[in-house]
Amino acid sequence: MADQQRLRLPIGIQTFSEIREGGYYYVDKTPIIERLVQQNKYYFLSRPRRFGKSLLLDTLRCLFEGRQSLFEGLYIHDRWDWQQTHPVIRLSFGDGVLTSRE
Repeated sequence: MADQQRLRLPIGIQTFSEIREGGYYYVDKTPIIERLVQQNKYYFLSRPRRFGKSLLLDTLRCLFEGRQSLFEGLYIHDRWDWQQTHPVIRLSFGDGVLTSRE
């Protein structure tokens, strides 16, 4: 395989769209995501640091926002209703500790 055809490793990238559009390796986890969405109601994501929690949540965000082009070639592409979108609220505590209201 020529070096020009090799995909890059997405080290430190937590954005699903950047991985899919930037020519990075991506392991298709959409069968698991489909199962999560269809089976239960609430989830608590308890995983070690650097284990892909942020990427999983960003993938869910793109899915619920109906960004169909990002999922072309993946398992869930033909199994998702792209006409129906859902509002997504994302709260991040990754920036540190809140010290004041300002």
